[in-house]
Amino acid sequence: MPRSTRIRGLIALAVVALSLYVTLTVPVRLGLDLRGGTQIVLETRPTAETDTDAEGEATDRTVEVLRGRIDALGVAEPTITRSGSDRIVVELPGLQDPREAADVLGRTAQLTFHQVLGTAAKAEETPEPLPERPRELVLADESGRPLRLQAASLTGGDVEKAAARLDQQGGAGWHVTVDFKGSGKDGWARLTGEAACHAAGDPARRVAIVLDDKIISSPQVDPSVACRSGISGGSTQITGNFDDSEARELALLVNGGALPVPVETVEQRTVGPTLGAEAITASALAAVIGTALTSLFIIAAYRIMGALAAVALACYGLISYAALAALGATLTLPGLAGFVLAIGMAVDANVLVFERAREEHAARLRPTVRSSMTAGFRRALSAIADSNITTLIAAGLLFFLASGPVRGFGVTLGIGVLASMVSALVITRALADHAVARPGLRRRPHLTGIAHTGTVRDRLGRTNPNLMRHPRRWLAASACALVVAASGIAVRGLDFGVEFTGGRLIEYTTAAPIDADRVRTALADAGFPRAVVQTSGENQLTVRTHQLSNAGAATVTETVSNLARDADKIRDEAIGPSLGKELRQGALIALLVALGAQLIYLAARFRWLLGTSAVAALAHDVMILVGVFAWLGKPIDGSFLAALLTVIGYSVNDSVVVFDRIRELARADREKPFSAVANRALLQTLPRTVNTGMGAAFILTALALLGGDSLTDFALALLIGLAVGTYSSMFTATPLAIELHRRT
Repeated sequence: MPRSTRIRGLIALAVVALSLYVTLTVPVRLGLDLRGGTQIVLETRPTAETDTDAEGEATDRTVEVLRGRIDALGVAEPTITRSGSDRIVVELPGLQDPREAADVLGRTAQLTFHQVLGTAAKAEETPEPLPERPRELVLADESGRPLRLQAASLTGGDVEKAAARLDQQGGAGWHVTVDFKGSGKDGWARLTGEAACHAAGDPARRVAIVLDDKIISSPQVDPSVACRSGISGGSTQITGNFDDSEARELALLVNGGALPVPVETVEQRTVGPTLGAEAITASALAAVIGTALTSLFIIAAYRIMGALAAVALACYGLISYAALAALGATLTLPGLAGFVLAIGMAVDANVLVFERAREEHAARLRPTVRSSMTAGFRRALSAIADSNITTLIAAGLLFFLASGPVRGFGVTLGIGVLASMVSALVITRALADHAVARPGLRRRPHLTGIAHTGTVRDRLGRTNPNLMRHPRRWLAASACALVVAASGIAVRGLDFGVEFTGGRLIEYTTAAPIDADRVRTALADAGFPRAVVQTSGENQLTVRTHQLSNAGAATVTETVSNLARDADKIRDEAIGPSLGKELRQGALIALLVALGAQLIYLAARFRWLLGTSAVAALAHDVMILVGVFAWLGKPIDGSFLAALLTVIGYSVNDSVVVFDRIRELARADREKPFSAVANRALLQTLPRTVNTGMGAAFILTALALLGGDSLTDFALALLIGLAVGTYSSMFTATPLAIELHRRT
């Protein structure tokens, strides 16, 4: 056995063993859309007084304050991370009602203690400060009576701790005890001592406790307190007819401290654990069935080599999973779909090698199966590298330009591409080298699947069609398809999801089918006349509205529950208008950058003529896919963006394989017309295109049929993109390259 074969075998064994160890010892972190819970994205809003250089520091301090509040909520395994310069992402697993969390996290919690100067005429008017006295405030007390307040004597920074207490003996209900620290104890004594100098019943004998510019308590100082003496001990009580949850929330806010800058909730997602469990089960079932069908197909097509590729495919799944775990990546719902999709794409490298080995053996350029396989791996390497790099470009753009679950899809897709290359070039080759060296296979080469040309290649060899005889006809057909797609966009318009428009989307499952018109009417009566109500499947209902508060969302849920038996909220997404606009711009930038990056790479690897043709075919695929979704009335959301960029990567794979063969044939015969070279390259790579497309189609069909409503549109977009991309690489990119060549 050659030394290189032994080295590849050892590397393959080491990679599989390491992957198995990581899989058994390191769990993969599931995203909230798979395990259930709430994700809240907050954006800091620096005030005019905030220094630009201090904004980053203010965001860091905000993270620490929020971490204290989250810990006090008692959520298991929460995470809080900073995203960019002004965003904070909070994940709360298991939390299904985000109202309390959103209210607690979003409150600035500026706690101050003020001496009351007297009553005021209007609460809205704040007198201008006089040079000799600090600024006064005018705020309404608990009964709505306006009070004039002196500037704050104490702040939340003077508080050591706060706790919610229930007065069971006195019957006063819930209150919050506040203990001061350090100089705060003396400050509290001075504040109450000044108030005690006024007569009982005088408003000036009161002390106002203000939270976020709202008086929450303004008690009178007890008559037993002497003037100038004040209340010693550094402790007080905040009363205000609190219930238990309000008292605990106030204590939590006081203990957590004030946020250094205001924050605004720009995105909020809640996913029920049932939906996550169903998605995992459905995706796993789709992966098992799709992989089994794909394995049976490649075994039928390539016999023993196909069986070895199926083993390598299983190793690919193990390597991908282990890589996700080792990197600490979060597996999201689109990421899980990307993991399943990459299984189909992993077949492509094996098919490229096997088809190239068949060509070598059929042309008698290599006398044995072993030499044919070696040549197949060597000569297919450039096409494998180019096609996978273009997909990595799309995955990288998803990671850097997208956000949320779509970014997770980019991570898993990128890992899948790298794992597929290891699977095909290391594991499959190690297994193939060992198999073709066996004496039994040397005597019966037909069992390898390499010693015959295959059904597709046989038929093409007999007919030898000139597919590129009339390239303009193919371009005319593509132009007609573009017109139909553009008509769908113009006539039906694009149904952008809440991720791109802003708003709120709530999805329910019901025990029995429900009439969307009844729900629509009931929501209009409840004050939501513009709510868009849609049904999907038998017992699923989706309500989409404009910007909606958590209280409004609770009203929507109550209205739906009154109409539908056992309505269960499984998904709740809220996107702020600023974030929706940003995501729209980001999606457009991602698309343009993807096309530009593909053009630059292809122009560097091939002639500009071929690179331009491939990118034009990509634009063709994008337009048709968007147009089909417009005609079908399907939403254009983050998952669709992930599918679109994946289609770009997949489509350019086919074009790269064809153009790689054109480049090779043109170098071998420089006198032959370009159209003849292109036609020959197309015929030679067509078996690979058919077999790869079939392998991916099995996976995507399983995902579309078994993946559930949450993945159906995603899989449908990929199936359409697969069909359109396969067509365009052969009958749009290649004819366009021929026409451009004639004009140069």
